[in-house]
Amino acid sequence: MPRKSWVSQLRPQKIPFRRRFARASVALIFRKTEDGGKELLFIQRARRAGDPWSGDMAFPGGRLQSEDASARAAAQRETLEETGIDLSRHGRYLARLSDLITRHHSRWRPMVVTPYVFEWRGPKAVSPNHEVERAVWVPLDYLAAGENQSQLPWRTPLGTLNLPCCHYLDSCIWGLSYSMLQELLEMISETGRELEP
Repeated sequence: MPRKSWVSQLRPQKIPFRRRFARASVALIFRKTEDGGKELLFIQRARRAGDPWSGDMAFPGGRLQSEDASARAAAQRETLEETGIDLSRHGRYLARLSDLITRHHSRWRPMVVTPYVFEWRGPKAVSPNHEVERAVWVPLDYLAAGENQSQLPWRTPLGTLNLPCCHYLDSCIWGLSYSMLQELLEMISETGRELEP
């Protein structure tokens, strides 16, 4: 009997009653390099006053709108708006990761975020819009290496927390993006498979 691929083995955690919450979705997009490696796309958010995640590294995505047919469609639409990457034309959908809970940018209401994994097979150029300061392709091997994992001190009224993160050049990947990345890397490691459907 043939071994199942890592996508078919994936069993993401879906938050119960998620449709009753505000929802957002993001796209984890990887591409193959000429030397046979793989890179994952991150965006650095534009710096804006009042935005708690201003300047942070993230995956492209955003909130669901009434015209979106699904959370995955929202991730594709937001990716096109933010980066110019058209996943419906040159992307190959691979998997859905687990739901995560965060909050609205401007209020403390909960919001459910759903990540989707795609392979990019289109042009190399990325065209960030006003919401994005820059787009960065990071080697997957670098993201998986233990020596590149670190901690980010985060001050709270109760003291300082040391949050797990990954530094790349002058950027820091942490928070929800780091959690999504770790689930992706763990899934690949557990199944012993490459990013293939």
